[in-house]
Amino acid sequence: MTDDVVPSLDGFTRRDWQSEETNGTVRFAMVGMGWWTREQAIPAVEASDFCETTTVVSGSAQKVAAATDLADSIEHGITYEEFHDGVAEDAYDAVYVVTPNGAHLPYVETAADLGKAVLCEKPLEASVERAERLVAACDDVAVPLMVAYRMQTEPAVRRARELVDAGAIGDPVLVHGHMSQRLLDEVVPDPNQWRLDPELSGGATVMDIGLYPLNTARFVLDADPVQVRARATVESEPFDAVGDEHVSFGVDFDDGTLAACTASQSAAQSSFLRVTGTEGEVALDPAFYNRQERRFRLSIGSQSVDYDFDRVNQMTEEFDYFAYCLLTGTDPYPDGDHALVDMRTMKAIYAAAERGGDVAVEAV
Repeated sequence: MTDDVVPSLDGFTRRDWQSEETNGTVRFAMVGMGWWTREQAIPAVEASDFCETTTVVSGSAQKVAAATDLADSIEHGITYEEFHDGVAEDAYDAVYVVTPNGAHLPYVETAADLGKAVLCEKPLEASVERAERLVAACDDVAVPLMVAYRMQTEPAVRRARELVDAGAIGDPVLVHGHMSQRLLDEVVPDPNQWRLDPELSGGATVMDIGLYPLNTARFVLDADPVQVRARATVESEPFDAVGDEHVSFGVDFDDGTLAACTASQSAAQSSFLRVTGTEGEVALDPAFYNRQERRFRLSIGSQSVDYDFDRVNQMTEEFDYFAYCLLTGTDPYPDGDHALVDMRTMKAIYAAAERGGDVAVEAV
């Protein structure tokens, strides 16, 4: 391994985005009290340096009452209607929207009307049209909007991007990405869940987990899709309405790199990302699930190095980065325009799976 590559692995888990000291705390309202908020987001904020949860919002009075006990900092539990009415608006500075995809828009619109910064879960919405309205709502009043692609603040992914950008593997040629899980057996064992309702989800697999290899490849390459092809299959009745239980899709990027991605909601939990260049390869396996050990391998010619590093909570990294940007007056990224590229790409993937052949990605 050449000397100019090895130093790039020093300080692997560093927060390269944190370039200055800052004081202060960003207070969050959590909109949506599903298991992800309760078990992932609120604990992640509790462990953060720059954030605290002060307000929880749900359509269920029972969930609100229970959620106020999840952190000592939570002072207010309000309903969706009360949120829209501005109840407790002085108690928070930013809003984390983690409702079903197809319900993001009204809560982001209200947050924008209240002048609150927005961290919105991915994908932006269930359709391109609603996603465009969501971005416009924030742009129209100059409210900061960041989309919660937590892989972009995952240190292993950021180091992979650094290495690719530095030319450590030569020119990128191919990307292979994969993510799978047993949704109904191990994650949410309910066939009536919102992920299987096309109006709320926009699609079960591409929109939920296929997005991970797609967007992470975009980030590592610093490139955007221009054309796709795809195939989707369904073997289980609960997936009939959404049409994608297992999916494979190919992506042509604007830098000439080709990607092959697969995703499944009914396969063993697995995830990886490999970027192969003219001179070497960088690989993450596992890649996408939170709180897992990250195996990172850099190979150049006949030599390779496996790098071991401390595991981080991806959600804590994401929240702290967003809060740091707000506290320092820095524009957070990925923003709404970045996320619209994914929305248009996924629309093209579904179209390609339905009718076959290559489909061009609509330009933003």
